[in-house]
Amino acid sequence: MRKQPPRFVEIYSQRTEGTTKILLDMATGVNYLYHQEGYSGGLTVMRNPDGSPVVTPPQQLFPNLYQQG
Repeated sequence: MRKQPPRFVEIYSQRTEGTTKILLDMATGVNYLYHQEGYSGGLTVMRNPDGSPVVTPPQQLFPNLYQQG
C-alpha cells in the first residue's frame, strides 16, 4: 500500500518576533497563513485580490509524490 502524504504541509516559515508560516492543504491546494506570537496565534485563508482563496496545486511543489508507479 502506498503511503499517503500529510494533509497539511508547511511551505514557508519566517521567524521575527513571532513565527509566521504558510500551510498548504494537500487535498485542496488552499494556502493558509498562520502567525504565532507569545501565547496567541491565528490562522486564516490566504486570499487573492479578487477575494478567492490562494490555491497552489500540490503537484506543482511536490511532483515526486504524484508520479505514477
